Amino acid sequence: MWFEYDVGWLSTSDDLLTGLSLVMPAHNESENLRWLLPHLSEVLPRLAKRFNVIIVDDGSTDDTGPLAESLGRQLRIDLRVIRHERKSGYGAAVGDGLRAADLEYTAFTDADGQLEVADLALLVPLLKNADLVGGWRLSRQDPAFRSVISGVFNRLVLLTLRIEVKDVNCALKLIRTESLDHFELHSKSALINAELYWKVQKDGGRFAQVGIPHHPRRMGRRSGGRLIPILRAAKELIEIRFRGSVK
Repeated sequence: MWFEYDVGWLSTSDDLLTGLSLVMPAHNESENLRWLLPHLSEVLPRLAKRFNVIIVDDGSTDDTGPLAESLGRQLRIDLRVIRHERKSGYGAAVGDGLRAADLEYTAFTDADGQLEVADLALLVPLLKNADLVGGWRLSRQDPAFRSVISGVFNRLVLLTLRIEVKDVNCALKLIRTESLDHFELHSKSALINAELYWKVQKDGGRFAQVGIPHHPRRMGRRSGGRLIPILRAAKELIEIRFRGSVK
């Protein structure tokens, strides 16, 4: 396990969340899951009294799903896998995971290890005054072109959906699960992040953000930042803003 992270500071008191469903979309992330799932088994008990993990295997070809199920049994954690036979898109994977969440609070993050699950503890205090809490990356550990694309996309989202966020695509978010019952999510692309903020706002809810560290990817291959997914997200942005949903 490459992630050396001190989880000793996390709360072990009655301040724990009552229940937490953690959703993780994954496409060919078997290398990362080998260290990540044991890490989760240490971190999650310090965040919630009850927890489960939902891995959405989005058309992987490297046994991501079967490996996750095997590790879940070995670690004795409540883990289930939702399998997409074909790659359906990041938003489709996140959306299916969120719809399967069944505990009081739902979090999601990526399975690439660039965001530390223990940092959900930084989001928890903001739930006192918000329905949705997201992170914003203090210093991005990505190639320069991805940071540029992200900056342009954030600005486009701000202008189109009129949501005040510093980092709309940061994949560390925590929401009251009951809030997810108030609206439907339609995005199949990474626009799912913006749609989530927008739908919470339209429903009369509140959201907040907090700065969190961002780490380099050490294993596997990144799939974001490609032209076709970017164009798909831009198309969905217009559709959601002016039609309320995507085709």
